[in-house]
Amino acid sequence: MPISEAHVGRTYPPTQPYTVTGVKIAEFARALGDDNAAYAGGTPQAPPTFAAVLAADAWGPLFADEELDLRLDQTLHTDQKFAWHRPLRAGDDVTATLTIDKVRTRANTAFVTISVLLATTAGESLCTASSTLLHTWPVENEEEA
Repeated sequence: MPISEAHVGRTYPPTQPYTVTGVKIAEFARALGDDNAAYAGGTPQAPPTFAAVLAADAWGPLFADEELDLRLDQTLHTDQKFAWHRPLRAGDDVTATLTIDKVRTRANTAFVTISVLLATTAGESLCTASSTLLHTWPVENEEEA
């Protein structure tokens, strides 16, 4: 059975901890072309969109879940929002836990809303990254069309 409303609430195990480093923060800020002083120095904080890197790591189990019949190459990431509790900082050890929040299906298309909770390994909630994914399955007899 492909993904359906019955899968709402499914939560996957947390990712392995990711240690946020000053080097990774600097690389990310440089890639953005953002020279904000907060992203440098002895105790840098990460640009807000750095959370997307960690949240995307939690997507693996979602697409590996054979019951859902989802494929990344048939998925469009349509929306992204972040709800922050505090910035990511160098030295944070962070895990990401994905939950399926909403599923709407129409014909060969599914709109899937997920949330990824980023938290320190000590249990401090840092951010929730919410995304809407648009997934399509091939139409049957498409080759004959």
